[in-house]
Amino acid sequence: MIHERANRHLLHYGCDFARFVPVRAEGCWLYDAGGNKMLDFTSGQMSSILGHSHPEIHATVKQASGTLDHLFSAMISEPVVALAEQLSAEQPELSKTMFLSTGGEANECAIKLAKTVTGKWEIVTFTKSYHGVTAGSAAATFKVGRQGVGPLAPGYYAIPAPNAFKPRFAGVSWKQELDDAFEQIDAQCTGNLAAFIGEPILSSGGVIDLPEGYLAALKEHCERRGMLLILDEAQTGLGRTGTMFAFQRDGVVPDILTLSKTLGAGMALSAVMTTDRVAKVADERNFFFYTTHVNDPLPAAVGLKVLEIVKRDKLIERARVAGDKLAQGLLRLKQRHACIGDVRGRGLLRGLEFTAVGGRDATGISNAVTEASLDVGLAANIVRSGTSGGTMRIAPPLIVTDEELDEGLSLLDKAITRVVA
Repeated sequence: MIHERANRHLLHYGCDFARFVPVRAEGCWLYDAGGNKMLDFTSGQMSSILGHSHPEIHATVKQASGTLDHLFSAMISEPVVALAEQLSAEQPELSKTMFLSTGGEANECAIKLAKTVTGKWEIVTFTKSYHGVTAGSAAATFKVGRQGVGPLAPGYYAIPAPNAFKPRFAGVSWKQELDDAFEQIDAQCTGNLAAFIGEPILSSGGVIDLPEGYLAALKEHCERRGMLLILDEAQTGLGRTGTMFAFQRDGVVPDILTLSKTLGAGMALSAVMTTDRVAKVADERNFFFYTTHVNDPLPAAVGLKVLEIVKRDKLIERARVAGDKLAQGLLRLKQRHACIGDVRGRGLLRGLEFTAVGGRDATGISNAVTEASLDVGLAANIVRSGTSGGTMRIAPPLIVTDEELDEGLSLLDKAITRVVA
């Protein structure tokens, strides 16, 4: 049995291995050796926005791997420069880019860049944040993974994100909560605040969508203190929320933007984008983040093709339309099942938060529905516990059809019914 072999030889890294073992994948579907299929409503690890085994991505990997795959890190190539140009065309203020491999690596780079440019070293984030597992990004992750490893990097602080479904203090506006939080940060810090890093939608933290106006107020707080604003759009970038980047809804441009997951649509590719002003100071202060796979041409070629397909096939608009249909379907499930407390999110990133019923807590219900969904053929959640316990994260590929959305909602309904019965 493959699970026996896996448990004998693979190191566990924070989760149990899923019972379903795919041998191939196509579009929104996974298939095992017995021909059983699983509808993927989490886009792999929130990455495969074009679905699985996209023929143009396959062709691009084949062509690129036969021409330029990996180079000496100081060498540039056409795919890398072209991808940087295309990304800057989507947000001209962010004119300078470097490419790395993972989201955690990109956030590590962004934090180090902010520290170098500001000459300061303290970082602020959200209490339900998830930004990676390397030293700096792990210190900026307050959702999970902080136990049993000794001291993390000093100088990291966290503030609560506004939660309309479960407000911390009844009658207190998100603006007052944000102002009060920074008053507390000012009292705790040493006056060396370098940056705030956060997601426009806290995905792992329970799909908490920052209300309109919040990013503008947050950036104002940063500017007042000489901090840079870093936005982590690992999961919200490249159209998933109905705009190319989620922050564009608010008209607020960060000082540094990190992309990953969706940029490679499954390929290990991430990016750090910033302004000419930040890049100029970084050059003057000899910013250093020299890695083996910085600006590799093979993943950059894939990123170029992903961006081309997203724009050509109008997948941003598709995310808006399909996201509305998904939200309406989830709201119908909320009417049918008393255990569903809230439906939220944007585009094709939605959260379904359960509430305690029948003596079972919300996390227990969410975990049971996740398992029941897998049993009926639906991969509908990644987060099982932690501070987002009780919220299922649902994010199908942007290519999902209306028929697949209907089928996924039907399977989810069946799973919830099985659990609450």
